Formats: sequence, C-alpha cells, structure tokens
Amino acid sequence: MNTKYLDLLAQKYDSEEKVVTEIINLKAILNLPKGTEHFVSDLHGEYQAFQHVLRNGSGRVKEKIRDLFEDELTEKELDEFATLVFYPEEKIKLIKNGFDNNEELEKWYTHTIDRMIKLISYASSKYTRSKLRKALPTQFVYIIEELLYKTDDITNKESYYKKIVQQVISLGQADKLISGLAYATQKLVVDHLHVVGDIYDRGPEPDKIMETLIHYPSVDIQWGNHDVLWIGAFAGSKVCLANILRICARYNNLEIIEDAYGINLRPLLNLAEKYYGDHAAFRPKIHTDDEPSEHEQLQITKMHQAIAMIQFKLESSIIKRRPYFHMSERLLLEKVDYDREEITLHGKTYPLENPCFATIDPEDPNRLLEEEEKVIEKLLFSIQHSEKLARHMKFLMKKGSLYLKYNGNLLIHGCIPVDEEGNMEKMTIEDKSYAGRELLDIFEHYLRHSFANPKETDDLATDMVWYLWTGQFSSLFGKREMTTFERYFISDKTTHKERKNPYYYLREDEEVCRKILAEFDLNPDQGHIINGHTPVKEIEGENPIKAGGKMVVIDGGFSKAYQSTTGIAGYTLLYNSFGMQLVAHKRFNSKEEVLRDGTDVLSVKRLVDKELERKKVLETNVGEELLQEIYILNSLMEYKYMK
Repeated sequence: MNTKYLDLLAQKYDSEEKVVTEIINLKAILNLPKGTEHFVSDLHGEYQAFQHVLRNGSGRVKEKIRDLFEDELTEKELDEFATLVFYPEEKIKLIKNGFDNNEELEKWYTHTIDRMIKLISYASSKYTRSKLRKALPTQFVYIIEELLYKTDDITNKESYYKKIVQQVISLGQADKLISGLAYATQKLVVDHLHVVGDIYDRGPEPDKIMETLIHYPSVDIQWGNHDVLWIGAFAGSKVCLANILRICARYNNLEIIEDAYGINLRPLLNLAEKYYGDHAAFRPKIHTDDEPSEHEQLQITKMHQAIAMIQFKLESSIIKRRPYFHMSERLLLEKVDYDREEITLHGKTYPLENPCFATIDPEDPNRLLEEEEKVIEKLLFSIQHSEKLARHMKFLMKKGSLYLKYNGNLLIHGCIPVDEEGNMEKMTIEDKSYAGRELLDIFEHYLRHSFANPKETDDLATDMVWYLWTGQFSSLFGKREMTTFERYFISDKTTHKERKNPYYYLREDEEVCRKILAEFDLNPDQGHIINGHTPVKEIEGENPIKAGGKMVVIDGGFSKAYQSTTGIAGYTLLYNSFGMQLVAHKRFNSKEEVLRDGTDVLSVKRLVDKELERKKVLETNVGEELLQEIYILNSLMEYKYMK
C-alpha cells in the first residue's frame, strides 16, 4: 500500500495495541446479525405520514414492545406505550394532564423509565455498546448506561439505582429522559433507510422530508423522476423548472415554491394575468381541507396555463436540437390548426377543448415571447440562488444515485428499459449505443455533469436531465410518451393513454428479473429488485410481490392523490437478519388521531423471503467495507509494528 497513506493512518493508530484493538473490534462486528434495512418509496411530499412511518419503524417498534411486555400489559396499555415511543413529548403532556397528584405521576415516571430502559436494551441487543452510546441522548448517556448495565440491584447497589431514578424525577428531568429514550429506540430499531425515489411533487411538504433525511443517521436515495426534475431545475434546465412549477400549480402546492424556498412568483402571475383567464382543465386539484378562495384558485389557474405554455415551447426546442431523442411526434404546437382549433395526431384529427394560445404565434408556435423569456430567466435565477433549495439539492446529489446495489439487492425507482422479449433496449447518444446498466450509468454521468455546471443551460447534459423525466428510454419514465398536452386539451381519453415499457408486465416473469439482476452483477438466486414509481392497485387485487419474490414493488400510494385508486396508503419494506417483510399501510389521517386513540396505521405484513440462516454483517455491504478496513489495518501492522 501507499506508504504515505499508512504514515497518515499511523497518526491515528499510534501504537500496536490500538491497531490490534481495532482489528479485534471490527472482526467481532462482522459476526453480529445484520442491521434492519427500512425501504420507503414515492413519498411525494407527505411529510406527516412519512414521519409516522419513521417513528414506528413500519411496525418494528410495536413488535419489540409486544415481545417484551405482552404478558405484563393489556392491549390498550401496549398501544399507549407504543404511542409514547412514537410521539413522546405530546403523549407525556396528555398523560400528565390525567393525574390528580404528584405521587401518582412519580409512580408513572418510575414504571415508564424502567420499561423504556428494558425496551432500549432489547432494541440494541444486536449492536455494539459504542453504537448504542451514539444513539443515546448526549446529556443522559451516563445515567442511561448505569441503568442499562445494572447487575447487582438486589444487594449492594439497589438503592443506588433507585436514587438515580428518584433524582431524575425530582430534578424535573423525567420528561426529557423519557423523550430521549424514545428517540434513541426509534434510531435503533432501524439501522439504515433507503428512499426509493420521488420525495418531491404532489404533496405539500417535501422540504420537511428533505430536512428529516439530512439529519437521519444512515440513509441513501434512489432518484425518482420527480426528484430529477428538481435537480434539473437547480442545475439550469428551464424546461425542468417549468415542469415543477406546472405540477405545483396543478396540485395547489405553489407554497412550496414561494414559502418553503423563497421564490418570487410575481413575474409569472403578472404574465398570467395579462394573457390568461379561467380554464377548467387548469384548475388546481384540491386534496386538503384547506381550500383556497375562489380568487386564489383563479390566480393559480392562470399561472398554471402560463407556465404550461412556456413548458411546451421549451420542450419543442430540445426535441429539435436533439434528433436522437426521437421525439419529433411530440412537436404538438406545430400540429395544431389554430384557426380551426383542432390538432392532428397519428393521422386522426381532434377538436381542442378551451384552448389558451394567447402567447402562441401560429407562424412560429415554439417561439417564446420576450415577456416569457424574461419570466423564466428571473425564475431560474431565483431557483439557483435559494440557499435552502441548494442545501436540499446538494444532499440529493450526495446521497442519491439512479440505482443502488445493496446487500445483494437492486434498488431502482423506475425501470430497466427492455423490449417485448425482455432484452435490454438500446439508446444511441451521439453515435454510441447504450443499454441496461451502461445506459443508466451514462444517464447518471450526464445528470452529475449538469449539476456540476449549472450555468450551462442548453447543453446536452442539461437536456438529458429533461429526457430522464419524459424520454422513451429513460429508466425513470418508462413510457413511450408523456401525454400532458392531450390531457389538458383533448376530451377523447384514448389520446391520454401513455404506453408503458414492456418492463412493467415482464417484471412478473422471474426469468426477466433474474436477467436484470445478472446485468448488474448480482446473484439471481439470492437477489431481489426493489421497485417504486408505479402505484400498486391492491384494491384491484394486484400483488406487490412479483416474479416468485424476485420483484417487490413498494409504491402503494403514499401520496393522497393516488389512494383512491390503490386502496391503501403505501407500502414499506423491512429487511433484517431473518429475511424480508412487506408492510401495507392504512391511510394516515393525523398525529392527533394516533395520540388520541393509540391506533397505528399498519394493516398487514407479508413475508417476501426468509433467510435459511440468520444473515450476519459479514455478508453485507457494511461487511465489505469492514473487511477493507481490516486489510488496511493489517497492512499498517506489517509496515509499522512488525518490522
């Protein structure tokens, strides 16, 4: 190994004993059970539901509580205690209001602290003391460790342990200690979080989800098509920016742009007020009780039209300068007969419903008005200078990727483009063809290049980010065309249909899934594909576990906009040392309902795969990293201390 590197490492391990101790520690860790992985997907801004799933570990917290206290507590008491672990501050406040005197409250504190100590001991049983210590609230580490590791409470130290708890209560620290133990338990029931795409769009609070992820101890993200839109907008893509604004207007979420990220939409509103009126197809979709006023809805409707027309024009420019995108049939503004108000698609003519083409020049329909150019330039400048958005997008890039190979499984949001026979589809980019894993790698290369060069707004890399959103061979889109224009202006719903890539029916075939796993150098016998993007319609009997368990689709409708068609409120997946379980969720209404009723939002767990032998850290990605560290430390021993 490089001796300069080993010399630097020797500054940290400056004695033989330190190196030996670390090698012993790492080799011991390899034999611990693997930690629990938690998979979520298609969060779409639903922060409150996401928070609840994180806090309950998709049922893991309740399982631990039941294991420990089923014979000691009633079902109602189990629910109450679980709710305390989910939402400690709020639940403590409610409980305290129910006591008439301090003596009763002190008894409750004593019993609760004892139960919380037992719970955290059980939840941390497969981790090292060092890892447990990192999860504990800093201000109470000493106290908790004393209570955790008590071994002589019958004789010499019984009064010592009682006094610790009494002093915690008398000094007014019991609430903080219980809350700290609750949050530490939440951290310990899940070792690592995977977000399999689509944090953004549709729901109202994606920024809060991002803040949660930034502070989450161990997480990775597989970008979804909606995430890539936001990355693209920040990277300088005007058409990606137009898309995110249009979607926010469509779902009544412009507050994300204005309030969360501080983007001034006044220039867009001024343009919209000048050229557009009311239009039923552009009215915002309302999925909350907080319905905007009629005046506000009209403003949103006008802005929705204004940004949609800017989007269609910008898309046309990319299609023309990138002929190998093969999207010329999507030059829809050129297919419109503006006098007759009709459009011809695939040889058939359709009347246009309530067209809004005030900014269109029929002689040059793809040209932006000077006013439109100024508006999109101002908006792009604002987006790229939002400090909060910059922090969120940099985190997405740091923790994100188009796909991830983790512990033998392939995590991907959308699809692997294939033909009808299940062969990897090829896309030619600048005279070179790519397919399968190579295609995803070149997509990610362009996305990262675009993000690193945000001032280049019309280069191939930035155009490719938009292609990821809407292109035929995009692994994130997975359809032949995006029929946004048709849904706005044509009543014939046959034109709205978006033909899916064959992947979406071939993923039911085990051999196709095995072929995909092999394409990514994963073991087809042991690996799984973990997929999001397409809501599973459980209400119609669709099974999220496909291809003999090789494919698991975990988008079941986290977004409220999908729940009427899926019949549930999302899936999550748990993968611990014993195997995989899929968890289906009922609709999450509010934190207040959970606190009041003590009910959870889990419906059913299904076994995906059971390990024949309990999986150890040695067999995981973390294990591979530890083996590399051990190799380096052994090299340091030979270089420095065994000469």
